[in-house]
Amino acid sequence: MNNEKQEGQAEKLFQQFGKKVDKFLEELNEASGKLNKEFEGRFEELKQAADNLKKEASDKDKWKEVESSLKKAGQELENAFRAAFKSKPQDKQA
Repeated sequence: MNNEKQEGQAEKLFQQFGKKVDKFLEELNEASGKLNKEFEGRFEELKQAADNLKKEASDKDKWKEVESSLKKAGQELENAFRAAFKSKPQDKQA
């Protein structure tokens, strides 16, 4: 009789464990669905941002102006470095 009681307790334990595993799997499926929706939303945002960037990049006149301004700024920076670091001529005394 004691053996039957232990078997009944083991069955209950496994049954409870099985229910907990089922609940865990349900929650996991729900979380997976939520993450999938969030991922899809983020992906759409990235696609939209990429499309916007393509549109902006296709405006060649704007980018030519940017390139020209950057070249001027680079030249000014080069001139500033040359002026700051050029060696001073030393007086030669003979």
